[in-house]
Amino acid sequence: MKKQFFGTDGIRGCVGEHPITVDFVLKLGWAAGKVFAKSNKGRNLILVGKDTRVSGYMFESALEAGIIAAGVDVGLLGPMPTPAIAYLSRTFRAQAGIVISASHNAYQDNGIKFFGSDGYKLPDEIELEIESYLQQGIVTCGSNELGRASRIRDAAGRYIEFCKGTLPTGFSFAGLKVVVDCANGATYHVAPDVFRELGAEVVEVGTEPDGLNINYQCGSTSPELLRQKVLETGADIGVALDGDGDRVLFVDANGGIVDGDELLYVIAMFRRANDLPCSGVAGTLMSNFGLEKALAELDIPFARAKVGDRYVIETMKKNQWELGGENSGHIVCGDITTTGDGVVAALQVVRAMIAGGKSLAELCNNYHKLPQTMINVAIKNPVDLGSNGDVKKAILSAEEKLAGNGRVLLRPSGTEPVIRVMVEGDDAALVGELVQQIADTVSEQVA
Repeated sequence: MKKQFFGTDGIRGCVGEHPITVDFVLKLGWAAGKVFAKSNKGRNLILVGKDTRVSGYMFESALEAGIIAAGVDVGLLGPMPTPAIAYLSRTFRAQAGIVISASHNAYQDNGIKFFGSDGYKLPDEIELEIESYLQQGIVTCGSNELGRASRIRDAAGRYIEFCKGTLPTGFSFAGLKVVVDCANGATYHVAPDVFRELGAEVVEVGTEPDGLNINYQCGSTSPELLRQKVLETGADIGVALDGDGDRVLFVDANGGIVDGDELLYVIAMFRRANDLPCSGVAGTLMSNFGLEKALAELDIPFARAKVGDRYVIETMKKNQWELGGENSGHIVCGDITTTGDGVVAALQVVRAMIAGGKSLAELCNNYHKLPQTMINVAIKNPVDLGSNGDVKKAILSAEEKLAGNGRVLLRPSGTEPVIRVMVEGDDAALVGELVQQIADTVSEQVA
């Protein structure tokens, strides 16, 4: 069966437009409650958390009502990062955790994503079962069987202690000045405290959410504000999280933006040098070729997954590797937690800096990012370019000119009606020329 509502990261869309409506989310809560109640895994409890967008209140209430109608208890976490909800689902022995968030999107969007009792995102068969219940009418349990709701009042403190516990006992950030940009999102009341309690001097940015300013000109999708603050305050680093806290980018002391590929390299290099778990690294089709080359120099295996952190985690599990991530800043330390965690990943990077006595820029010295250019070609309907002779000829021609020092990638977007055409290589001018040639060819074929 093909999934109707679930995408690669739950269900997401514009608030008020199907399926991101109150009636649908109410039914989704009921459907999820029915499915998880049958699983016999964990307590008769589903945790519900959210980011800071204004519509979260509305959808929290809808989910709560639906889950209770299905006869399952609800633990309300309030605003909490996505990875915190994954962690708390495990530690509370809950049947599941539900996150109300549209991640890095603007406040007009929202979404619902799930974690199982093990803290991992749901397998396809569970999502399909939830969708099958969505086709039925809601049947409310008898009053003596209804679930109950309670508020989990120490959720933030539990997650803060978990994050600090990912570092060796006594490890200190004393003497480090950090700008922490929380994107006016779910980490606003936890991330600054984590760094502060570890001894760092913290300058806060994006910690005044009003329900409408999440991800607005701040956070990992708009790091310019952080860059300015780092230079203005003379900070050692800047840490930029996204609205739900599962992505992180850095700014070094010189104002240079350090993306997820570079951060993965720093963590992997530190682990390999200090006999810590690093048997391989999973990236994606969009990971820079420079990461692959840098890891090869460290004799660390590398594999590419489809874009999306669930596919990264699948590759990690398949190869029994501990590290994976995306250039967008989703970084998974699989020996520490079960999903991308911006705060945890940031702590591993800072640990590498302090333990090695080097700045972030110095740690990235041996990583050489290849110039990469991408053009989105609009399409009206799904199209298979794999068998198109003209497109294949254009790709082969480009690959010959790159002479093994780069790559070409064409892939349909999972969120927009476009074909993404990407070329990367040593020569920026050549890369720009080749990507335009291929994009023009693709455009001619889909016109």
